[in-house]
Amino acid sequence: MGIIESFVLSVIATIGTTSVLVSNILYLGLYAGIGLGASYLAGQVSRLFVQKPSVPRPEDGSFNLKQNVPSLPIVYGTVKKGSDYVFLEEKSGTAYHILVWCGRRINNFTQHYLHDKKVTLNGSGVVTSPSHFGSNVTILSRRGLNAETAYSPVVSAFSTVWTNNHRGDGLASVMMSCKTVSQEDYLDVYPNQMPEHSAVGEGALLYDPRKDSTQPGGSGSHRYGDPNTWEFSRNLALIRLDHLTKPYGGKLSYADMYMPDWMNAADVCDENVTNRSGGTEKRYHGGLWFRANNDATDVGRNIDEAAELVVYERPDGKIGVHAGEYVAPTVRLTQSDIFAISIDKNRRKAATVLAVRGRYVNRSNDYVTEDAALYGDPYGAIDDDSERTRTFDNVCIQSHNHCQRKQKLTFTRANARRVQITADYRAAKGVAYSRFVTVHWPSRGLAEAVIEITSGVTRDLRNMRISFAGIVVSSSLYDFNAVTEEGQPGAVIEPVPDSGVPVPVDFFGIDRNGSRIWWQHRSLRFGDMGLCRRQPHLRVRMGTDRRFGAGAVGLLDRWANRSPILLSRGREGIQVPS
Repeated sequence: MGIIESFVLSVIATIGTTSVLVSNILYLGLYAGIGLGASYLAGQVSRLFVQKPSVPRPEDGSFNLKQNVPSLPIVYGTVKKGSDYVFLEEKSGTAYHILVWCGRRINNFTQHYLHDKKVTLNGSGVVTSPSHFGSNVTILSRRGLNAETAYSPVVSAFSTVWTNNHRGDGLASVMMSCKTVSQEDYLDVYPNQMPEHSAVGEGALLYDPRKDSTQPGGSGSHRYGDPNTWEFSRNLALIRLDHLTKPYGGKLSYADMYMPDWMNAADVCDENVTNRSGGTEKRYHGGLWFRANNDATDVGRNIDEAAELVVYERPDGKIGVHAGEYVAPTVRLTQSDIFAISIDKNRRKAATVLAVRGRYVNRSNDYVTEDAALYGDPYGAIDDDSERTRTFDNVCIQSHNHCQRKQKLTFTRANARRVQITADYRAAKGVAYSRFVTVHWPSRGLAEAVIEITSGVTRDLRNMRISFAGIVVSSSLYDFNAVTEEGQPGAVIEPVPDSGVPVPVDFFGIDRNGSRIWWQHRSLRFGDMGLCRRQPHLRVRMGTDRRFGAGAVGLLDRWANRSPILLSRGREGIQVPS
């Protein structure tokens, strides 16, 4: 008999004079309760192993999603993406689309696209370029304010199902209307069928503790309790701070954050660095989009990796962060402090990384994901056992220089010496709150060596010991000379302008008498040119120029005397008089 059965029977035995019926009911009730508890526990455990969707790639947002209840999209920084349909109906020959671009307030839309081509809007939202749309497509947008305004064209057309109460508070959205055109003009106006909308936008507004005068060292009107005081930023440290405090992120509060650390990390992200072209850019700026049901750990890992952040819990329980910079270690361990040490020189040919490939989102090329220049030399060794290359790929990185700096760090860390250390707690207790430590054990090849901690720190309070792993690095870990170390980025391919179908010239035909007819373009704009063919009456299939009437749409020259012949419109095309 198992433990649960023994427990149930012991409870029943203590009832004493309780009737057999009551005892049976109690037995069954307890058994059912235990069963329900076990089922609930199993359900909760199973949820832990459910694979959540991974962070979407930038190209995953190329198309608009049509789904009943999609998870809200969240946008940080500047990105290009499609939207989620919430309304699509037609009325009186006009199709109305309402699409949600972001599930929270954004700063602004900066560029609209139709079929992945940039469009220009006038003050009323009418698409004026490309010109083939005429005045048939209109695009309106909302930023997702706390109290938004419903789209009046949709309210007017569908007042019974879409009212002024359908405001979309807190949702950055787009309304696109497309008018119906005649069948003859349809492919001219909509050559790619119904327009597919996407947009570049500046995403969520972020709290910046440096601009909060209530924070020590801060100055400004930002308040973490009032999102209306926040501003747009591509600073990855501020993005991570926001993500940690949201329900789809760390579910923490701003009061849980150690703000001096986050202010310093934001300063590091805002530092100017020089790129290959001699210009300057910010050290750790970027952007990404994801959905509220994506794995929060995966989202956070991407942000941390792009900005070289290490988030940790401080002794006071607050959440601090190590910025992406080298800081001189405050913890120094010597041979007398170390109980055990293991050093891996990491010189096995099978594990040697000769070069690092990189991928980044190119903001100057319509946010297309591109390959960065190769860092290292993949052909530097002829041994086929070496790993040769490794790929660095992060959805947050939107600069070639940023990607190259990360490629160098990946290369350095992949080939660095590895150490595992168990040290005395009294000397190493600060390791848990540090990113770099100094280890001095000359006989083991570690003379004032700087160790970057790459693992979790294990505390053994019974034996008063601390264990951790790391790699040997130099104080110049983050140094980068763009002139000599940043490779040549790939060239941006300029698309060839679309000039349309060329007008045919010097076109020959044969009339019913066998005479050759020569058609020349005489300053008349014809559309599609068909062909001259032998029929009872010579007909030429071509478009018409609306500047002329039905009886004057083109000229034919007889080959013999070059005399012009006036054409007239017939039911089957352009008829040549006999």
